[in-house]
Amino acid sequence: MAFSPEYRTYPPASAATTAAVLDAGLRAYMLRVYNWMTSGLLLTGVVAYAIANTDLINAFYPIVMTPAGPQRSASALAMIAIFAPLAFVLVLSLGVNRLSRSTAQALYWAFCAAMGASLTNIFLIYTGDSIVRVFFITAATFAAISIYGYTTKTDLTRMGSFMMMGLFGIIIAGLVNMFLASSALQFAISIIGVIVFTGLTAYDTQRIKGTYVQYAYAEGPEGAAKRSVYDALSLYLNFINLFMLLMQLLGNRNNN
Repeated sequence: MAFSPEYRTYPPASAATTAAVLDAGLRAYMLRVYNWMTSGLLLTGVVAYAIANTDLINAFYPIVMTPAGPQRSASALAMIAIFAPLAFVLVLSLGVNRLSRSTAQALYWAFCAAMGASLTNIFLIYTGDSIVRVFFITAATFAAISIYGYTTKTDLTRMGSFMMMGLFGIIIAGLVNMFLASSALQFAISIIGVIVFTGLTAYDTQRIKGTYVQYAYAEGPEGAAKRSVYDALSLYLNFINLFMLLMQLLGNRNNN
């Protein structure tokens, strides 16, 4: 007796096959996230270096006369650049469900460029050699911790919640220190901040892995592509904050 194709039955895919497909998709997704993060860091570095080493630096930090002699001072443009990344983060975070894939990607590039403009002053404060050295220290630390977050079987959810409380704590302490100008408090903030963003790197890596597994079959290519931008933004922010805190601890300041 012949059967038409629609009435044929096929054996279900084995659990091993499903797991292999999911694992391959996860690796491809994580590679996409890291590519977004790395590309964003590259753009940030190029923008910061370009402004610091061209006449554009005079628009951001013009030389003004002070009782101590000529010094560079932040202009209104520099202040805008410093706060612009926060605006981009708010737009990306609040518009996660409304922004299209192309819009989210464009905002991510704009955010990374704005972050580069806001970080220009590190080339005025620290020596070039120490910037390069601390960058590679940050990259090595970030890579090791992110690999740990990806491979560990330990649930890092509780640690992530604790690190978020620590993040709010160092933000408040930083605001207080704007008025106290205490070097000891600033040193403590830097030490605690390194611990916090190291922990958040591990937590966010595990979270990204977990959400991919959770939504792998529930969203299409468009949703996954857009989500990869937001996940890259989380890791990017961890890297930048870790880098800046390590610069405060390990960077060598310019003499001029």
